[in-house]
Amino acid sequence: MEVFLPIAQVHVTAIEIILLSALVGILSGLFGVGGGFLMTPFLIFLGVPPAYAVANEANNILATSVSGSTTHYLKNTLDYKMGFMIVIGGAIGTIIGIYTFTYFKDIGKIDTVISLAYMYILAIIGTLMLVESLGEIDKARKNTIVKRKLHVHYWIHGLPFRMRFPKSKLYESAFTPIIIGLFVGFIAAIMGIGGAFILVPAMIYIIGMPTKLVPGTSLFVTIFVSVIVTFLHAFNYGSIDLILVLMLVIGSIIGVQTGQKIGQSIESSGLKALLAVLLLIVGIAIAYDTFFVDHTMNGITKVAEKDLTPLSVLVQKFSKDMPIVYSLFSIFFAIALGVAAAFIRRFLSDLKKKHFSKPAK
Repeated sequence: MEVFLPIAQVHVTAIEIILLSALVGILSGLFGVGGGFLMTPFLIFLGVPPAYAVANEANNILATSVSGSTTHYLKNTLDYKMGFMIVIGGAIGTIIGIYTFTYFKDIGKIDTVISLAYMYILAIIGTLMLVESLGEIDKARKNTIVKRKLHVHYWIHGLPFRMRFPKSKLYESAFTPIIIGLFVGFIAAIMGIGGAFILVPAMIYIIGMPTKLVPGTSLFVTIFVSVIVTFLHAFNYGSIDLILVLMLVIGSIIGVQTGQKIGQSIESSGLKALLAVLLLIVGIAIAYDTFFVDHTMNGITKVAEKDLTPLSVLVQKFSKDMPIVYSLFSIFFAIALGVAAAFIRRFLSDLKKKHFSKPAK
């Protein structure tokens, strides 16, 4: 079923978007990383202009982060104080990133910048993941145990203004989480990703947070960063397409839950190597698409208003006539979908325990 996106002004196949989003969601659920660094390139390959792919995937990440964070809130596995410090840096980084995005958009180079950013990031992450996963497989095969230091000190640990984080039981410089958040916010604004693949290892290896608090706190930070990114993209460029967001959210939330269930029962080292290879393949595909494919015929589709569906006309007029309200609505729309998904999951889980669990003997 082909759907016209009234804001991005392109035709897409709804089934393709939902299935790809679900596939990326499964990978996210399996490995605990955000899927934006895969879904945004996939949207670009499907014909969505890069600037629109970035903005709408950021809004999708907001919905899935709210869903996951709500679950961690119910489990009390969040460090709010640490999260807010990272958010401070994230807000600053996001604003800098939006200014950078605007500069390259004004000179007509933003599509190339986004493609190059993904090409290099995917190549670096894919290579590092592949080396790490192959090392884990080799150690498991040889049954070797490697002793690591509990704490490794970097220059960032010597910064002033140290403060206590009771939940994580840490005494850390306030600048440490702020600097990490600044970097995450910057790349989120440019690339439309949550930054979990940077934030999660940074919280474990640099900040030194307990592992059980990391996923929830990462999602908590991603909510605020994604809110800022979504609002600024929607208000400044009018690039949020609610029809596209709805399809992305449906697929990704189903995929994340499926991936988490699968991840509970399988060994992940081999799958991590496969994910690394997939990232490298996508990076190569982006490089090929950027440097060797002729895009002169890939213009934005212009469709007469009389040929649009009532929903498309409504979204188009809403975005054009009330940009601030539309920006805020896109945020609350994503948050509502995320919270609804979390409580539906909780309801189904309780229902399963009540009616399908085997009674204890």
